[in-house]
Amino acid sequence: MSVPRPGLPVATINASPPQLKPARPEARAIHASGFDRIGQDFYATPSWVTEALLGHVRLRGPVWEPCCGDGAMSAVLGAHGHDVISTDIVNRGFGTAGVDFLSCREVPRGCRSLVTNPPYGDSGSQAAQSRSPTAMLGFLRHALMLTASVQGQLALLVRLQWIAGRRASAMMSAAPFAATVVLTQRIRWFDRGEDTKAAQHHHAWVVFDHAHPPGQPPAMLFA
Repeated sequence: MSVPRPGLPVATINASPPQLKPARPEARAIHASGFDRIGQDFYATPSWVTEALLGHVRLRGPVWEPCCGDGAMSAVLGAHGHDVISTDIVNRGFGTAGVDFLSCREVPRGCRSLVTNPPYGDSGSQAAQSRSPTAMLGFLRHALMLTASVQGQLALLVRLQWIAGRRASAMMSAAPFAATVVLTQRIRWFDRGEDTKAAQHHHAWVVFDHAHPPGQPPAMLFA
């Protein structure tokens, strides 16, 4: 599948995030959340999460956000002065829809950084959907291949425990792994007021840089 045309303007948010519907008791896929899992694992990233990355990592060149959803992450990147090309496999009213990241064979022209919150695929709710953490390994492998072609940067938001997995750690150690930005606050993906449960997972940004000096260990940062 082709990627966006050169010169694609930075998209602006023109749609509100979809309203989440309470789950039936037997259909809960998220720990004590009270909500069904959303198709294609869409959860808008709170702005402070992207701010935490940008507070520690300087991105080079235009940024590609290939899982842009409703534009939550793209908006923060744009507010920090980055040119952003936003795409997604699903049309959520923002960016260029119908672009399957895993089918892309090159980054959009001019882009030097790829930043996204990739789908974890825990629920297997979509036909042929892989389950985490295997799905994440495939996503990382493909993203590293694409960013290597432009000697660029890659920043992925992942669950902190995923980093410790045997296969994940092996792949990361063999890649130009530049930094981990650990989020000391857990992410709440939705708000139910007084009924909001404590977030289950810790998250971190894993940052790769194909210009990272070989042999130099990655930085461990906290936000």
